[in-house]
Amino acid sequence: MNAARLRWVNYRPPDGMANPAGLTPPDTVVYAIGDIHGRYDLLETIQRGIAIDARMRRAQRKVIVYLGDYLSRGNDSRRAVEQVLTWRPGDCGHVEIVALKGNHEDLALRFLGGEMTAGRHWFDYDGRDALRHYGVQVHDGAPLDDDAMQALRERFADAIPAPHLEFFRGLKASHREGGYHFVHAGVRPGVALAEQGEHDQMWIRTRFLESGEDHGATVIHGHSSASEPQVRHNRIGIDTGAYATGVLTCLVLDGGERAFLQT
Repeated sequence: MNAARLRWVNYRPPDGMANPAGLTPPDTVVYAIGDIHGRYDLLETIQRGIAIDARMRRAQRKVIVYLGDYLSRGNDSRRAVEQVLTWRPGDCGHVEIVALKGNHEDLALRFLGGEMTAGRHWFDYDGRDALRHYGVQVHDGAPLDDDAMQALRERFADAIPAPHLEFFRGLKASHREGGYHFVHAGVRPGVALAEQGEHDQMWIRTRFLESGEDHGATVIHGHSSASEPQVRHNRIGIDTGAYATGVLTCLVLDGGERAFLQT
């Protein structure tokens, strides 16, 4: 696989649409990373860029927010999760790490908890890849009756390292920094941010994407992939389909400024 390179890019709203508002807390820079989906190679490249940038920032408080979907697709979900767990940028002071739960982690946890329907749903969206990455042999054409699913669940439970399982169970549904609200998928229009349900924030799509409402903060999200970041007056989507495109996006927010770092 070719080594990924980094680039800084500016993206703006479509013509005629206002820029999203939002300020980070004082003396704070936030790095939000979109859906990784097993592309640890791209994640390592983005992390290298973050480390370089963070050392040059004057802000004393630095926050890295992962927007979820670490699992499935890509080349190695297990290694991607390990990279999130162990990597910290050096020589730039204390860095806060915030990891959010994506719908793929939701399905994986429900499958591990015994929900076979959730497991089949996950398998429909490349969950088998994640099992393979953890050393569980599963064939695409194999029957998925309850006995087969239970056997796979047990093998997956045995294969997943305890720190990884603890990581998945501890993932948050959302995070707030100043005028920005970070989630995996989006929010339900018309519902106050403090009252948003976990399921919507991991799964919602069309109703959120098509909404022009002011949600009470600019929503930073992944989940719905596009060829480039989607900058709208009320949201910024940064899932650029890294597992297929090779483009992993990191949104950098510093005060009222924003920029995009991409592989």
